[in-house]
Amino acid sequence: MKNKMAKGLIQNVTNLPLLNPEIVTGISLMLLFAAMRFSGGWVTLIIANITFCVPSVFLSILPKLRQINKSLYEAAMDLGCSPAKAFQKVVIPEIMPGIITGFLMAFTYSIDDFVISYFTAGKLNTLPITIYSMVKKRVSPEINALSTLLFAAVFIILLITNIRAIRKEKELERKRAARS
Repeated sequence: MKNKMAKGLIQNVTNLPLLNPEIVTGISLMLLFAAMRFSGGWVTLIIANITFCVPSVFLSILPKLRQINKSLYEAAMDLGCSPAKAFQKVVIPEIMPGIITGFLMAFTYSIDDFVISYFTAGKLNTLPITIYSMVKKRVSPEINALSTLLFAAVFIILLITNIRAIRKEKELERKRAARS
């Protein structure tokens, strides 16, 4: 963006959910949905999770957008691509590591988030709400197994992502060495 004031405003508004405590965000969204006469359900839960997760995705993609060589996008358009096709063929592949990182962060935050889900889900039983209700009674083997599965799933996803990134770096190093 060329307008620095608008750019700063958008960045500050986007980062607002990071500064707010979850309880404040959860209650605020619950009151907003009540004022709009939305009953708690999938729609309110998805809107709340998007509101809660956008800053982590934004902060993951923004550095990649700043690293892009603007000449590549312009060159694609000069070679006949429409703006949408140039975005798809040039920009998306360049920012894909940021998109994947943002997805993983949003996924982790969304699975972990109890407070906002509790206030916006209505009668839905999400995983964090179910775990909370199970823990209120007693810590059972099911909770231990579920926690282990969640930890293993996130760990495996992070491991795969890091291994792919390391392989890609080594491949780039080999190509650079071959050119020299």
